[in-house]
Amino acid sequence: MSSIFKILTLSFLLASFSLVACAQNGKTFLQYEGKEGPGKGKHVVLVAGDDEYRSEESMPMLAKILSERHGFKTTVLFPIEPGSGDIVPNFQNNIPGLEHLETADLMIMLTRFRELPDEQSKYIENFLKAGKPIIGLRTSTHAFAYSKDKASPYAKWAWNGKEAGWEQGFGKRIFGETWINHHGKHGKEGTRALLDGVQLMNDHPVLRGVDDIWVPEDVYGIKSLPAEAQVLLYGQSTAGMDDKAPLMWEKSVMPIAWTKPYQIEGGKQGMAFASTIGSSLGFQSEDLRRLVLNASFWLLEMPEAVTPELNVDLVGSYSPTMFGFDTFRKGMKVADFK
Repeated sequence: MSSIFKILTLSFLLASFSLVACAQNGKTFLQYEGKEGPGKGKHVVLVAGDDEYRSEESMPMLAKILSERHGFKTTVLFPIEPGSGDIVPNFQNNIPGLEHLETADLMIMLTRFRELPDEQSKYIENFLKAGKPIIGLRTSTHAFAYSKDKASPYAKWAWNGKEAGWEQGFGKRIFGETWINHHGKHGKEGTRALLDGVQLMNDHPVLRGVDDIWVPEDVYGIKSLPAEAQVLLYGQSTAGMDDKAPLMWEKSVMPIAWTKPYQIEGGKQGMAFASTIGSSLGFQSEDLRRLVLNASFWLLEMPEAVTPELNVDLVGSYSPTMFGFDTFRKGMKVADFK
């Protein structure tokens, strides 16, 4: 009888644990089981955590497309203020659910100046050591920032870091660049991708079907990409915040999308895709969505799935808000983005 009792007790505990874990879906993270498609059996984790470009809006939108249109299991993580349980983009010290990276095949991130607890950062480090593919959007070049007196093994990830081998931090080491400047006038100029002839010169799968990208966020400055980076797209400033604004040829062009191999201490080599565009408003561009989905398939070594007709249609409604500091909707809950 005691053996049976132990088995029943263990079963109850396991069931209880499972219920608790499931209960967090929709409270601290979102998870979508993939439908049918080439991504069936693959898991993509999307990490929102910036205080300006509304990644809490764009990451769920991308997750729904990946799951509904292409079969991926997706998990979306958010910056959560512990006291209220609200999504608070400028709360820089908590992104619960990073343990989902343990089963992830791909990570898509848009974070800015985060200072996460070491136990959360460890999951990111383990992901990188495994050499798994990663996509970094917009402010992910300056994904992390640490207080000067912060005694953390991850303080070297700071965007302005000085530790040998990690100069200029996570962004430079993983994606190839850190924060430099606003090359365009922030909030007054947009970015147009210079696509004419790109496909003829470089038939890269990431560019298949990408014909026109204009976004309202300005061009970021790029100082120096490493030799191993392959620039896929350059961008030019536009003299205004609409897609009819003329190009400002008096300004130099800048790389806005590239690939780069990465490797950290004790880890395998992996591949990264980075783009300095990607606000929630910018993702109204069908071809920006296409660029990121193409990159996802390519990084997962599924280039045959990338066709000019790849379905990047929105799933449900998508009404992004204007970027800006402290302009996010107050009282947001994870369930709001289901």
